[in-house]
Amino acid sequence: KRTVSAYVCQSCGHSAARWFGRCAACGEWNTCVEERPQAPDSRREHLTVSPRAQLQPITQVDDQDHERLQIGISEFDRVLGGGIMPGSVVLVGGDPGIGKSTLLLQMAGQLAASDFRIAYISAEESPAQIRLRAGRLGALCESLHVMAETSLAAILDQLRSASPLAVVIDSIQTIYMPELESAPGSVTQVRECAARLVYLAKESGIPTFLVGHVTKEGTVAGPRVLEHLVDTVLYLEGERHHHFRILRAAKNRFGSTNEIGIFEMRDQGLIEVSNPSKLLLAERAEGVSGSAIVCSMEGTRPLLIEIQALVSRSSFGYPQRVATGIDAKRLSIIIAVLEKRCGHDLSSEDIFVNVVGGIRLDEPAVDMGVGLAIISSFRNKPIDAKTVAIGEVGLGGEIRPVNQIDRRVAEARSLGFEQCLVARSNLQGWKRPEGMEVVGVGGMEAVEALAFGSS
Repeated sequence: KRTVSAYVCQSCGHSAARWFGRCAACGEWNTCVEERPQAPDSRREHLTVSPRAQLQPITQVDDQDHERLQIGISEFDRVLGGGIMPGSVVLVGGDPGIGKSTLLLQMAGQLAASDFRIAYISAEESPAQIRLRAGRLGALCESLHVMAETSLAAILDQLRSASPLAVVIDSIQTIYMPELESAPGSVTQVRECAARLVYLAKESGIPTFLVGHVTKEGTVAGPRVLEHLVDTVLYLEGERHHHFRILRAAKNRFGSTNEIGIFEMRDQGLIEVSNPSKLLLAERAEGVSGSAIVCSMEGTRPLLIEIQALVSRSSFGYPQRVATGIDAKRLSIIIAVLEKRCGHDLSSEDIFVNVVGGIRLDEPAVDMGVGLAIISSFRNKPIDAKTVAIGEVGLGGEIRPVNQIDRRVAEARSLGFEQCLVARSNLQGWKRPEGMEVVGVGGMEAVEALAFGSS
């Protein structure tokens, strides 16, 4: 019987019957690759019905909680929702060199140190290279088993015979199935290899961690179905030239997607940061204009972070608006509010805003702090070093309330701050801590008058 080839976009997985130059789904050029359908016999193992697969009334399903496996790295456990769920599949993505393999090898070493058999399978490094890295990270242990292999069939055979407690695959884009004609990393290979590994994890209960390469847009390379197959998608973020790394969950079937883990890159690997607010504010220079402290909620964790702004007269051409760590469009809105509602002429000023430490802030609760930092630099007047600004700025210049204000203020109080500027409506319904002055403000004009005086 004649087989009909499909033409598949290697960027998004869109399939067509004829060759195309530009993908109709994602708009990428020259990503079309011809792929022949897989032979029916090669899928027989994957389609075999498991004895556990049977219909049953939902009331008869065992609802007891599965005991999670604690890694021993509290920041990692936090992001996963309290530890590793048995049989779960976790996809870890991030830019090249950001520390994905380092973090997972540290995790494997921690588990192996508790006499758990852990399998670390790399398709990109030799066992000797893995051993050198493990020695630097302090992860050398007899219970940590490594293998360099790219064939999925050989990997599955080893996993079935060894029955490890957990598996790390580094990376999903480099392993392949020989029966498929497409190259490793193609949409078909990534989809099929991931499906087989997910099936093994669910059947055996072995938690599996997959390292995924990312595209230039910052998403995991391969078809979108890859993220649908796994239980958890984690991204390791951060600037390569900064010490801090943030582990963030984009999807988590067994926990919250709001939690983050913060690490610091050192020679010994990724070291978890237990008190990030204190570390982020350690090098703050007091008495300098253009500096404001904000409090952002990352899941259940409040973070106090310094916002720096530099406003200087533009010497030529169109004035620059540069935002590092915050959304550039959000910065433009705040500048427009300061001009329209507060009467500041910033049309001929270069404005640079930076979030210290390489942290990325997407929460509108930092708007007031960004506006204060810009005004401080523009007027060349420093803000009180013991003041924290918490509030969203509306288009009318009003200060809008934010959630979990009590936890934010408590975090500021614990680090020695004495005054919090918040929205007026945030003053109701909670008890303010002793030793902390919490001031409610209605708009940016009131915030400026309170911070710098009416002159």
